[in-house]
Amino acid sequence: MAANFWISSHYKQLLDAEEVNVVHQLDKERGITAEDCKLVKFHTSQCIVEMAHCVEVRQRVAATAITYMRRLYTRRSMTEYDPRLVAPTCLYLAAKAEESRVHAKLVAFQITNDLSDVKYFKEIHKMEMKILEALNYYLLVFHPYRSLTQFLQDAGVSNLTEQTMGIINDTYKTDLILVHPPHLIALACIFIASAQNDKEITAWFEELRVDMNVVQSIAMEILDFYDSYKVMSEDPRISAVMSKLR
Repeated sequence: MAANFWISSHYKQLLDAEEVNVVHQLDKERGITAEDCKLVKFHTSQCIVEMAHCVEVRQRVAATAITYMRRLYTRRSMTEYDPRLVAPTCLYLAAKAEESRVHAKLVAFQITNDLSDVKYFKEIHKMEMKILEALNYYLLVFHPYRSLTQFLQDAGVSNLTEQTMGIINDTYKTDLILVHPPHLIALACIFIASAQNDKEITAWFEELRVDMNVVQSIAMEILDFYDSYKVMSEDPRISAVMSKLR
């Protein structure tokens, strides 16, 4: 596993925002729009987090699973890769990649509520192979969590750990992990948390020699997401969108 982000497969797979917001032809033919795709990915992310909690794996596993799902949909259509099956499969795959093994039957149970449902269990295994091929077997994910503790200690705001972690968790409901290096996402989350708690750490940010325009831009994307969160959570369109994928 690559220890250096800048020479990793994750770095090589970073995308421009336009590439992330793609709507594939098969989805267009079913009347799926860019906003529909965004809504489906949001709800699929929520589903993965809920399943991760039920099977008792770390938040990092859920974050990796969501990253796989979001990477997948930059390459393949939702028509071909049904989100209802992609969500549990990505969680199962991420658990293996993060060395938090979870039996596929237990993941399937979160959907079917039936441990004897062999058919769905087999469907997860089939989808696992399809996803692996679509991702070119690149499973390495660097997360903002990795650098967070050291950043907070250096900035003298370790008391903001819980709040900043919560903000980082929320970034996985967006495509930020596909576009920006994870350490910049971590810095943007610290920027938000420090501002919300009136912590003056401008001098510390200046010492980092990072592009603060990028950090602030990421922070604005996160805040924009929070503005739309309630609407997306309660959006009645999700059922109609998912019905187009049946």
